[in-house]
Amino acid sequence: MNVDWQGVYPAVTTQFNEDETVNFETTKSMINSLIEDGVHGIIVLGTVGENCSLRADEKRQVLQAAREAVAGRVPLLTGVAETTTSLAVEFVQDAEKIGIDGFMVLPGMVYRSTEREAIYHYQQVARSTALPIMIYNNPITYGVDVSIEGMRTLALEDNIVSVKEATEDTRRISELLSTFGERFVVFGGVDDIALESLMLGATGWISGLTNVFPRESVAIYKLAQQGRYAEATEIWRWFLPLLRLDTVPTLVQCIKYAEQLAGRGSEKTRSPRLSLTQDEKAYVSRLYDDAITNRIDLSKFNLN
Repeated sequence: MNVDWQGVYPAVTTQFNEDETVNFETTKSMINSLIEDGVHGIIVLGTVGENCSLRADEKRQVLQAAREAVAGRVPLLTGVAETTTSLAVEFVQDAEKIGIDGFMVLPGMVYRSTEREAIYHYQQVARSTALPIMIYNNPITYGVDVSIEGMRTLALEDNIVSVKEATEDTRRISELLSTFGERFVVFGGVDDIALESLMLGATGWISGLTNVFPRESVAIYKLAQQGRYAEATEIWRWFLPLLRLDTVPTLVQCIKYAEQLAGRGSEKTRSPRLSLTQDEKAYVSRLYDDAITNRIDLSKFNLN
């Protein structure tokens, strides 16, 4: 199965009202703005999208709203983060009916799987849908690492076509490409090593902070693809302090607060996630203000 997945795919936030109900219109508006700013794909209901904080019916409603907002302009993927394999199968089948283009599948939530169990989970989800699947490999957060040998097994599933590699070890990207060639589309999945990942051959970047600065994210990707690494590094060093926010336990709150500062969304999260403390907000504000003060003029890179 061939897919045209490449470029910058923001893992978008789910927007909430003050009473913690889902604000579908703001979520759709935010997605539309990201596409207009040049991102190459959209991923809803990932970690940043607070997947596990939503009821089953709300998840389906978010997918419907996202499909309406995207309107076929770019690929639309959804995270799959369920507590059991059977619930994950139900979700992907419902999402396929709604019209989603593909899935970013996480291991089973709550229970920390062994690699054997994670592989079984991925296999059953893949066999339940005709749509393409990206494996989200994040051993730091989810406690299970699908090794190169594990990926050999998953390579037997025709519709497992991609990997979001978030081990924080860039050597894994080289190992995937050396072992499998073009069998998998490899995405970098950690914001603060994204440029290194692109330099090593990743064809895409799944990002949280792209929600705040999408044009700069796309510029980094384009420059890297053209081998213009010195220019990409100039933007990268400007962006890096903010990108570090993607690697802290409160990453969702940090990204949402930065979105609010940028006028792109609301900081509101669903409890038990709470708003950042005043000290934490001051830190994020300082990073954001520094970024705005020193923002790079992208027109000088002639990327059109």
